[in-house]
Amino acid sequence: MTSKLPPNWVPKSGLQLRLAGVQFDAVRVDGVRGEATVHHLLTLTDGRPGPVVREVGGGRWTYFLLAPGESAEYEWPPGARRFARSAAQAEYVGVPAAEGNTYPLSWRCGAPEVGEFVDAELLHGLLMAQLAHGCQGPE
Repeated sequence: MTSKLPPNWVPKSGLQLRLAGVQFDAVRVDGVRGEATVHHLLTLTDGRPGPVVREVGGGRWTYFLLAPGESAEYEWPPGARRFARSAAQAEYVGVPAAEGNTYPLSWRCGAPEVGEFVDAELLHGLLMAQLAHGCQGPE
């Protein structure tokens, strides 16, 4: 029997802050727009878009986790904030455990497997299309 293990940066329990740009970069999108983006990613990736963390309280942010360094390759549209390695300041992203109580964060599509990330080009294209069409939520 083979079990698919989450990466070592996913905590064993609860949640932890991880320095962006080391194990992953992140792009944060707000509430309805973030959920619309996840919906489209699920459709385009046969239900496996890569690691997506959602905040279920407060701003209801959605964090799309990309391979380290990939977020720098794109000019992200308004409303999408990039978290990556920076000489100016350290930026952290909350990461929930694969299971158990991780409030207020959770994996939107299940915890990732080792080496699994959101496709940066696909994410960028979806966010740019939303901006061009003024879409803010699922249709």
